Amino acid sequence: MADRIVKVGHSPDPDDAFMFYGLASGKVKLPGIAIEHLLEDIQSLNERAQRAELEVTAISAHAFAAVADKYWIMRTGASMGEGYGPVLISRKYRSLEDLQGKTVGTPGPLTTATLLFKTFTSGIRNIDMPFDAIMEAVDNGKVDAGLLIHEGQITYHSLGYNKVLDFGEFWEKETGGLPLPLGLDVVRKDLGEDMAQRLSIGLRDSIAYGYAHQDESLPYALRWGRGISSALGEKFVKMYVSELTIDMGEKGKQGLEFLFRRAQQKNLVGAIPPIVLY
Repeated sequence: MADRIVKVGHSPDPDDAFMFYGLASGKVKLPGIAIEHLLEDIQSLNERAQRAELEVTAISAHAFAAVADKYWIMRTGASMGEGYGPVLISRKYRSLEDLQGKTVGTPGPLTTATLLFKTFTSGIRNIDMPFDAIMEAVDNGKVDAGLLIHEGQITYHSLGYNKVLDFGEFWEKETGGLPLPLGLDVVRKDLGEDMAQRLSIGLRDSIAYGYAHQDESLPYALRWGRGISSALGEKFVKMYVSELTIDMGEKGKQGLEFLFRRAQQKNLVGAIPPIVLY
């Protein structure tokens, strides 16, 4: 019998590449399952998830509100900020007060970064754009400030930008130390619970392989480092592929519930079904 093909979507980023290295390289195998990898930016994957195109996919935590009828959350594969997260930067301005009535470049309507911005700020306009166009938009004056995700979070200071707000630091204080859920891996419900758990275990094994063979997995991951040094690339990978990525557990679940509860208070997301992890 031919292997079942399972399409898996993830971002072309160092942390996702590191997580999936074991599976992508064939070093971790799932009997009876052939993984077909699709690499696309997170906003595109969010949109695909709304159409339920992929059996397994990375999405923004924010996007789960729009796809909870189609997907379950995998306990493995989440990107969680632990005192760090999206950073609001500017060349000219230094505080949220300075940005009142101004415009911020944000990385897509379904990204968690944009949800955080809309949940915890007011009186500031935003324009959605590709995440990798935000620094340039700040530099050329198209926007007054930008909300950075991915490696921009750890390179902005060396490039001379002012930090207006680190949402990871803000979130840690706001929640009393819960992790900040930024990205999730989800599995389509029509695969059934048994397959969902097999795939979650496969991803956990892939992450374990990456950590056990960093001489292989880190160079592979850094192919998607967009010009950052190997040292910064490794730092970024280990920020977002942590113990909570292996299993988000109760703390990760509580972080998700807090995010959705606060967003609901501003009518930014609808009702969310009870969160169950697979």
